[in-house]
Amino acid sequence: MLSNHMDIKRGIPVAPGVVIGPALVVDTEGYRIPQKFVDRKRREAEIERLGQALKSAAREVRATQEAINAKIGEKYGAIFAAHALLIEDPELVREIEELIRGKNHAAEYAVSRVMRRHAKALEGLDSGQFSARSADLFDIEKAILRNLLGSRSEPLQHLKHPVVVLAHDLSPSETATLDPQMVHAFATEAGGRTSHTAIMAGVLEIPAVVGLGRFLTDVSGGDEVIVDGNRGVLILNPDDETREHYEKVRKRFRSFEKKLVALRDLPAETKDRVRVVLMGNIEFPQEIKHCLERGADGVGLYRTEFLYLNRTTDPTEAEHVDAYLTVLRTLGPKPVVIRTLDLGADKFASAQGAWGVADERNPFLGLRSVRLCLRNLALFKTQMRAILRASAFGDVRIMFPMVSTLLELRQCKMILAEVKEDLEDEGIPFNRKLPVGTMIEVPSAALIADQLAREVSFFSIGTNDLIQYTLAADRTNEAVSSLYSPGDPAVLRLLEMVVRAGRDHNIEVSVCGEMSGEPMYTVLLIGLGLRQLSVTPHNIPEIKKIVRSVSVTEADKVAREAMEMETGRDVNNYLREITRRILPEVVG
Repeated sequence: MLSNHMDIKRGIPVAPGVVIGPALVVDTEGYRIPQKFVDRKRREAEIERLGQALKSAAREVRATQEAINAKIGEKYGAIFAAHALLIEDPELVREIEELIRGKNHAAEYAVSRVMRRHAKALEGLDSGQFSARSADLFDIEKAILRNLLGSRSEPLQHLKHPVVVLAHDLSPSETATLDPQMVHAFATEAGGRTSHTAIMAGVLEIPAVVGLGRFLTDVSGGDEVIVDGNRGVLILNPDDETREHYEKVRKRFRSFEKKLVALRDLPAETKDRVRVVLMGNIEFPQEIKHCLERGADGVGLYRTEFLYLNRTTDPTEAEHVDAYLTVLRTLGPKPVVIRTLDLGADKFASAQGAWGVADERNPFLGLRSVRLCLRNLALFKTQMRAILRASAFGDVRIMFPMVSTLLELRQCKMILAEVKEDLEDEGIPFNRKLPVGTMIEVPSAALIADQLAREVSFFSIGTNDLIQYTLAADRTNEAVSSLYSPGDPAVLRLLEMVVRAGRDHNIEVSVCGEMSGEPMYTVLLIGLGLRQLSVTPHNIPEIKKIVRSVSVTEADKVAREAMEMETGRDVNNYLREITRRILPEVVG
């Protein structure tokens, strides 16, 4: 039986907060159970509706069986014959009806509970032959739900009640459309700390845990769950004691956040009066309000990819300008660093079938970011023109992502110079001294940082990609998540090298990856010489609290100790303990 007992799953925390609420299970077919219970008066109507759905599902499966028989043989069609027999099995029907009559379950919820109970039992058998058959039960469940729900499935964009979304994975675009008023938290089987889905969770400030491994077979829509985005825990069917404990945790966390709000107008300044500039990372123009609410000194990373996604045409120059000016009008005199687009060719309407890159076998090492821009100058120049035009209205800076060679950077700068000339000829105003920076996120760029520093006004270290390329560990693959470590000695040496190059050439160096927003690494980064961090707006108060709780002298000592350690695990354990001493509320 699918247990109602409490079950604790551990994964990767990617957005803080504690939420207790009903589960909305999203499977690959998109069937979402809209309600868990029905009124007593509707029980017989639910059973009648169930009967009709079972008949329709069995009919559909038998039609599939006949088609398979004709196409590839009766041996394979027999699989679907077994499906039809199980759908009509009197014992199965009786179990479902008992949940409707005895517990007032809605038909959909009753079907899900019974089918997942049996699937779980099969998966628990030692025999691979039997455990593999659990997939058959999920197919049957979907067939029945398809007939029960029809058009009543509940899209994530049109929810009527607050839920906790549980899924195998959510794409960045799916996550971006979540309504924080209705989706109070989410948890996924797949994903990593720096996946774009995780980043979007931070952007929307929705508590989230990813990389939990398989758990969807253990839960049905409507079950009560707890998402602990602080520690990376998902609890299914919590008992009374656990629920009470997390209610207290939730209150403490809210109290802690309120205390952090008091820091908004105070400078991010160490105990020995050294200023650390705290900027915000944003994805959408409306996020600039979050930055200002939390006391950001500006925007250190404005990702512009949202302009290109889910479109049939590429964005126009006017659309770019409008987005940038929306930010500048709200931001006022504070600086904003606009990163040119950082996507692969598969995301662009203009690329479809035109560039011969549809079947890239390794997109992380393929045509993306400046590589893509340098192959499509019209796309690149459109964005450059818009950034330059916006620079006439505020403190705008431009930054090129994924630069791996000096030649690439020079090509980008040359094209920027051409665009400046065009605007000059057209009499369009712009900042002729627009600061130009480059991201350091490829190991080759870190190794030649002293050369790149002669060519730009600032560096921004993108730790997400720098870590994955340095350690050859896909940041979105939970199977190698143990290798992906910001504290790895190889990563720390590259950071130290880049900071030194910036200092030697008197240019600003910032960190804008997820590492900069993780409180555990704040003291280390200050000790390495970083004086500018750009983080998700929600994390600004915590990082500011850490900055104001340590001296540069103390941070230098921590960095020296960390640099002597041999493994990332040793570094992380050391930094976690240091941070716990400084601010117990941040690191549990």
